[in-house]
Amino acid sequence: MDVSVECHGRMNKAIVNCQMEEPAEPSLWECEAYERYVHLHQLRTMWDAKWWPGWRNEAVVKPALQALEMSFRFISSVLCDSRAYVDKEEWVRRLESLVNGQLELISMICEGDKEAPTIQLAVSSGVLGTGAAQEVWQRPGALPVVSRSSEESLLPRLASWKRAEDLVARVRLAIECHMQRVPFTLGLGEPNLAGKPILDYDRVCRPSNVYALKHPSQGNNAEDNTLATAHQILEAWLRVADALVAPIHEKVAAPMGANDAARDSWMVERIWRLLMDTVNLLLLVDPDDFLKLKQQLGASGSGAPAGAYCLRSRALRNVTKGCRDLRHLVPKVVGVDADPKGGPRLQEAVMSIFHSHGTPRGGGGAGTVHLLQSLQAIEAAVKRFFFSYQQLVIVVMGSVEMKGASYRGGTAADALSQIYTDPPYFPSVDGAKTFLGDYWHYTHQNSLSLDVCSVQSEGSMNRVDSFADADKIKGA
Repeated sequence: MDVSVECHGRMNKAIVNCQMEEPAEPSLWECEAYERYVHLHQLRTMWDAKWWPGWRNEAVVKPALQALEMSFRFISSVLCDSRAYVDKEEWVRRLESLVNGQLELISMICEGDKEAPTIQLAVSSGVLGTGAAQEVWQRPGALPVVSRSSEESLLPRLASWKRAEDLVARVRLAIECHMQRVPFTLGLGEPNLAGKPILDYDRVCRPSNVYALKHPSQGNNAEDNTLATAHQILEAWLRVADALVAPIHEKVAAPMGANDAARDSWMVERIWRLLMDTVNLLLLVDPDDFLKLKQQLGASGSGAPAGAYCLRSRALRNVTKGCRDLRHLVPKVVGVDADPKGGPRLQEAVMSIFHSHGTPRGGGGAGTVHLLQSLQAIEAAVKRFFFSYQQLVIVVMGSVEMKGASYRGGTAADALSQIYTDPPYFPSVDGAKTFLGDYWHYTHQNSLSLDVCSVQSEGSMNRVDSFADADKIKGA
C-alpha cells in the first residue's frame, strides 16, 4: 500500500509513546467498607466453592445465575415498595430489560455445555415426582413433556402475585426462546416444549443463600436496598467477566483459536454493556431519599467523594486492567512481533489482514479479523461504561459531587476521565484502519483522475476528428 512515509513516522512515534496510567485507587478502608456493604465476602465464598469438579463452566455459570436471581429479588422489592411517589412502571420495564440481557448472556455462556448438572426427565419416565413439576403437553403415544420449576427461586413465587403475572409470563417465554441453542433449560417454569434436560437450578444457584444476602434497609430507606442490590449484580457479572478474560490469552495461543477467542471477547463486551445497564438503574432512585441515604452511609467520608464510588470495587479495577492488557495479544493474533524500535511492521501486518479479509498469516483466517474487531469493541465498552458512570453521578447527585470533591490529588471526574480518555488500547489496529482508509481514499482519487483524463483525451480526439472532417469539407 502506498502511504505517506511521513504519516507513518508520526503514527509509529505516537504508538511507541502510547503510555497508560493505572486508574486511581481508593484507600484500603474504603474498599473494605464497600465489600462489607454488598456482602462480597459471602458472595465470593459461594463463587469459589467447587461443587462439581467435572463441570468446567461452573465458575462462569454460577455467578451469572445468581445475578439473575438477584434481579428477581430486585423486582420483588420494587413491587413491594410502599412509596407512592416511586415510578414502579419504569422500574419494572428496566428490570425486565436487565433480565432479558442476562438471559441472552447466560444462553451464550451455556451454549454447547454438556457437563452441566441436569435432571433428565426420561429417568422418571415423565412421572410428575414433585409439586414443582407439571405436565405441559403430550404427544399421542409418547411420554408427557414435563416442565419443572425451581422450588427456591423467587420467579415461580412471583408468578403467584397478581401484579407480577404478566411480567413472569414474559420472562418465562424469554427463557424458552434464549435457551433454544443450549442443550438444557433453566427449570424456572418455562414451557420446555423441546423436552430438554433441566438444569439443577437450586443446587447450582442456591437461591436461598442469595436471598439471605439481601441488604437490610438502613433507617427504613428503601434506596439502601436498591444501591446494595445493584452493586451485588454488578459484582456477580464482574466475576463472570474476569473468568472469561483470562482464557482469551490461552485461546489465542491455540491453533485456529481466533474464533473461540473472538466469541469470548464479544461476551465480555456484552457484559460491559450489561454493567452499564445495571448501574443506570440508579437513575430512577428518588432524589431526596437517595441523598439522605448518602449522608447516612457517609459515602463522602474521609475525603473520598461518592462520585468515584465504583472504583471502590477491586473486581471492577481488575477486570478493567485485564481488558486493557488484551492489547498485548495483537502480535500473537497477527503472527508478527512488534518492532522494539517502533517500526511499522505490526501495523502493516494488521493492514494486510484487514485488506485481504483475514489472510491466515497467523492461522486464523477471517476469525483473526473478528477477534481484532471484538477487542476494539471491548475497549469502546470499557470507556463507555466509565463515561456513562460519570454522567450518572452528575444526574443523581449533582455536578459538584463529581467536580468539587478531592480524590487523591484530583477530582472524582479526574479519576473516571483518566480511564475513558486513555489513548487507544490497540494503537497498531487503530493506525491500520487509519491508513487503510487513506489507501482507499487515494485509490478512489486516482481512479477519478484516470476517469477525468480518459474523458478529456476522448474529447480531444473527438475535436481532432471534427477538425479533420471540417478540413475535408472545406477542401471539397
